[in-house]
Amino acid sequence: MYIVSACLLGENVKYSGGNNLSEEVLRFLENRDYIPVCPEVAGGLRIPRVPCERLGDRVVNRVGEDVTRQFLDGARESIEGVLRRYAVEDIEGAILKANSPSCGHGTVYDGTFTGTLIEGDGVFAETLTALGIKVYNENDIIELIGEKI
Repeated sequence: MYIVSACLLGENVKYSGGNNLSEEVLRFLENRDYIPVCPEVAGGLRIPRVPCERLGDRVVNRVGEDVTRQFLDGARESIEGVLRRYAVEDIEGAILKANSPSCGHGTVYDGTFTGTLIEGDGVFAETLTALGIKVYNENDIIELIGEKI
């Protein structure tokens, strides 16, 4: 079973009200169990919403509001929802939206809202990694397909 960012599945939960539909992710998930999640919505953020970025241990939006609590709450709500249905050992991995302040893995936007990426993970990706769940982003999907996970 995989945890998947809902925006990658075409759900309109992105900050702008749109989605990040990935045909590669959809192809990978054929004949696999998965659960869509959007930790930002689970944390109470609206659609659409002001764009947010990581700023150290915090998450801030473009107008300077600290929304860290909503991101932490959303990460907790999302993983609790998954764990109500599946044990950690049944989770093969998570395919999350690259660079997101919630779901990014390896790189995230740096909080300056200039498109600058820095090393780091989003709040939800950190939560999953701490539980020992392998985190991928949509750009890793070719690797996943190659491994035939």
